[in-house]
Amino acid sequence: QVQLVESGGGLVQPGGSLRLSCAASGATLSTWMYWVRQAPGKGLEWVSSISYGGTLTGYADSVKGRFTISRDNAKNTLYLQMNSLKPEDTALYYCATDKSGSSRGQGTQVTVSS
Repeated sequence: QVQLVESGGGLVQPGGSLRLSCAASGATLSTWMYWVRQAPGKGLEWVSSISYGGTLTGYADSVKGRFTISRDNAKNTLYLQMNSLKPEDTALYYCATDKSGSSRGQGTQVTVSS
């Protein structure tokens, strides 16, 4: 079973950028990989998806045009480049092997605040 470890979160001002990484071990990354997030007091929310070859991607409307998902299968790593961050992007971000986030890592905290 694959183990997922997210990193790259932190505190950033509105308008700033962060790059999240998700390193997989124990198995290769799934054909499709996902980023999901959970804001304080809310449920899990799908953020983005990417196919194995990276040619197919999808984004939630709330992040479209600001976030970019990518992957390096040789490094068994998934990425999420987040630009123009907003306070409402504050959440615990997880990489997952399914869109619902039921199989995910421990998460990395992103806080957007001035």
